[in-house]
Amino acid sequence: MVLAVALFCCPGTLIKAADGLQGKETAKEQMQLYAQAAVLMDADSGRVLYGKNAEAKLPMASTTKIMTCILALEYGNPDEVVEVSSYAASMPKVKLCVKSGEKYYMRDLLYSLMLESHNDSAVVIAEAVGGSVEGFAAMMNQKARDIGCFDSYFITPNGLDAKVNDTGKVHSTTAADLARIMAYCVTDSPEKERFLEITRTQSYHFTDVDGTRNFQCNNHNAFLGMMQEALSGKTGFTNNAGYCYVGAVESKGRIFTVALLACGWPNNKSYKWSDMKKLAAYGMERYQYRDLFEEQAFSDIPVRNGIAGKEGTPFEEAKISVALQAGEKSLPYLLCEDDQVEVKTRVEPVLDAPVAAGEQVGSVSYYLNGELIKRYPVCTESTVEKRSFLWIFGYILKLAFFL
Repeated sequence: MVLAVALFCCPGTLIKAADGLQGKETAKEQMQLYAQAAVLMDADSGRVLYGKNAEAKLPMASTTKIMTCILALEYGNPDEVVEVSSYAASMPKVKLCVKSGEKYYMRDLLYSLMLESHNDSAVVIAEAVGGSVEGFAAMMNQKARDIGCFDSYFITPNGLDAKVNDTGKVHSTTAADLARIMAYCVTDSPEKERFLEITRTQSYHFTDVDGTRNFQCNNHNAFLGMMQEALSGKTGFTNNAGYCYVGAVESKGRIFTVALLACGWPNNKSYKWSDMKKLAAYGMERYQYRDLFEEQAFSDIPVRNGIAGKEGTPFEEAKISVALQAGEKSLPYLLCEDDQVEVKTRVEPVLDAPVAAGEQVGSVSYYLNGELIKRYPVCTESTVEKRSFLWIFGYILKLAFFL
């Protein structure tokens, strides 16, 4: 095999701030956060740009509701009329104070869920979409796995602390998983626009289906007014979880998500805003998009025992052309000045006949700080038949006939 490596690195020492990665300690020391666990993530790639206890499993309070909302948008019907159960009506504050037997439109309860963080609305939604809270929790856990979150376990749709007695599992997530769930909600979900519309609404008025009760919901995500780049977010608090927050910011085509868990307890409600602004600024100041894609040219590869061209002779060396099968001409990636990118090209030096068109004979791989981020196949562009005994015999006969 032939291996060619191209290394591109900007000046400076490599820094990886995510947990478990060694680098400059000054970066972590300067980033003093209140949160016990925190993550800054590139929403496009899912790469953790900065982490503190990023994989620690902790309760997440009402930040849970971003998963509840996106599932309701994807699998529910906003025009559906849903009825309140006695169980939903029994939820503790913060609550809309719905009553058993009342009926509401699903779309209205989604605003109640995300703007005011009402616990009873979350249960009404869960029972309507999942058939029961348990059924909806199963949907939540499946969605988490589908989007690559394997350290989260959902029990409740509202984020109230909960534990499964027979397994010991608790309602919990990690900062890395929570940031990834938010990234899915604002960039990948087919319902991302409706999610953003709901979570960015400042106030919303609605009634029950009968029009006998009126409700006004106001958005409690104060971060929307703190930075012009603020895109979305959800607050959370329980006595066990402390203050939590998950948010997204957008700047110059870049979307960052931030997750903060256990970010203070009363009376330190503002800690989460300090951490959020600090991490958002860190991402926007340090990371820019750069196109990593490189055009590749390859020499023809010799083919042993292959027939050269359509006719060929036993004395000609068969060769075959190969090309990069990228399907794209750009590979934008969010990088800081300390990131290192390597491009490794591997192509077989010789092939054995027969060779089919489209056969993979190599690859071009892109590595960021030693981790594979993209691999393109290198494939043959034509076919080469094998020189068999019958072909050689036929060739000799043609020579004899010609002579």
